[in-house]
Amino acid sequence: MSEFKYTYSAPTEEERKHIESIRKQYMPEEKSDDKLLKLKKLDNRVHNVAKIVALSCGIVGTLIFGGGMALALEFQEFLFGIVLALTGCVPLSLAYPIYKWVLKRNKKKYGGQILQLTEELLNENA
Repeated sequence: MSEFKYTYSAPTEEERKHIESIRKQYMPEEKSDDKLLKLKKLDNRVHNVAKIVALSCGIVGTLIFGGGMALALEFQEFLFGIVLALTGCVPLSLAYPIYKWVLKRNKKKYGGQILQLTEELLNENA
């Protein structure tokens, strides 16, 4: 006669937390969580786009400036190197004003949606 053996072991606390975190990813989201997530995405869009544009401008300016300095110092092409370095200073010095401009534009563009979502979330929790 064959014998059937079954052993059960409960998950540890760490395993239980991991299982719960995976489970939450597949559970239907509540409305307030959905609104909060949308609010976070809009806020990130406002700030991240401005940062990306400003960083791109600053990096391009730095590379142009560095190329001009390399021409002047390493290859003794002083005139062209200095002109190129000064050209690189333009986008480099405009990076922060561009950041402020894009941030202001995005706040104006997405501000209404953000204010509406914050009002809805605050009224739900009150």
